[in-house]
Amino acid sequence: MTAILWCEKSNDDDESPHFGANISGKIMNSNNRWFRVATLAVIATLQSTQAFADDLNAANTSWILTSTALVLFMTIPGLSLFYGGLVRSKNVLSVLMQCFAITCLASIIWFAFGYSLAFGNGGSMNAYIGNLDNFFLGNLTEDSMAGDIPESVFAMFQMTFAIITPALIVGAFAERMRFSAMLLFSGLWLVLVYAPITHWVWGGGWLGEMGLLDFAGGTVVHITAGVGALIAALVLGNRKGFPRQAMPPHNLTMTVTGAGMLWVGWFGFNGGSALAANSDAGMAMLVTHISAAAGSLAWMMMEWIKHGKPSVLGIVTGMVAGLGTITPASGFVGPAGALVIGLSAGIICYYATQAIKQRFQIDDSLDVFPVHGVGGMLGTLLAGVFASDALGVFSGQGYNEGMDMVSQVSVQLTGIVATFAYTAVVTYVLLKLVDRMLTLRVEEEGEMRGLDLVEHDERGYDL
Repeated sequence: MTAILWCEKSNDDDESPHFGANISGKIMNSNNRWFRVATLAVIATLQSTQAFADDLNAANTSWILTSTALVLFMTIPGLSLFYGGLVRSKNVLSVLMQCFAITCLASIIWFAFGYSLAFGNGGSMNAYIGNLDNFFLGNLTEDSMAGDIPESVFAMFQMTFAIITPALIVGAFAERMRFSAMLLFSGLWLVLVYAPITHWVWGGGWLGEMGLLDFAGGTVVHITAGVGALIAALVLGNRKGFPRQAMPPHNLTMTVTGAGMLWVGWFGFNGGSALAANSDAGMAMLVTHISAAAGSLAWMMMEWIKHGKPSVLGIVTGMVAGLGTITPASGFVGPAGALVIGLSAGIICYYATQAIKQRFQIDDSLDVFPVHGVGGMLGTLLAGVFASDALGVFSGQGYNEGMDMVSQVSVQLTGIVATFAYTAVVTYVLLKLVDRMLTLRVEEEGEMRGLDLVEHDERGYDL
């Protein structure tokens, strides 16, 4: 652009310092047609670029780019290693493969139509679902904006949520579901469960319009994944030998490594959900850390009291419970409220785990429902309590205009019940459909040999 302006000035007798102000008019009077066309194209591009730069907030964009990487880090390698260490050695590769394959499958589905269904305007059906107008992200360009960040960054950030949610369900049917059935079920579940509920809460749907508080995915991620896991465990049935046969984790070192990655990645999960590098993100990060630490200590103490010794598995499971429970509340509560939420998560999710496995004898293999499902429901409910700005040291950010604790908790309960019921019904139907099409479960002999060999013809360890 500088060279073009210099050329114009050198051919003009006007020595005014403002010669560039009328550059477009002078170009139109030029005798060189191609010069006029090319120069006007450059001007239009620069003006468009300048407008884009004016709208874009570089700090917010940088933070969401970082958060996106952190949330993806939670699934691969975080969740993969966490789950991989918890299963028996003959099934470790199958779990790693399932998490990796879901990452790939969910990414393509989100790109093709998941994003449009979740965040598009559904017109007369907008209360329940979006549209397909952004099919294959056809309307997304480099200049598209979502607030003050590029829409490409927002879509990618939301994609990482769509990846980890069905991946969480893997823990419920670990060691017994066919790989082909897992892929088909996960893809259908993402479209028919995750996308609609995301739209209900974050895409302009009916729960968001009611005023549901779900900052980073208590309903959208944790309740849907937890309930989906519970239904999957019930439909598939228990692993052979459960609950009589002990099935301890084969590599707790791997699990603790994955747990540390989950803890770090969760800062992107919750802090990134502010969609800005601001005080909301800072508070979300602080309360996330406090809740994780409190949940870890609470679960550890429960085991210490009940069984005489604190376990490594217990402290990392309590961490996940604390993280999952604070997620919906992370943008609305203060540090003291987060402490209560984390302690509650460690205790209540511990008892829920014992009840599922011992009293009801449901083989939710890696405790997805009692940790994520129960934690998500607990956190969504407590968000309506500790968001209040009238609780002294336990006060949060306050309610929206016209809301008080009673009305807010009522909305939170509505969100919990609706998410639970919809997820349970659709998940059950999908599992039955996939079972009829492909057969959900491996044969008994295959389960005994292990999914690594039967499904993938490989071994996790060859020592």
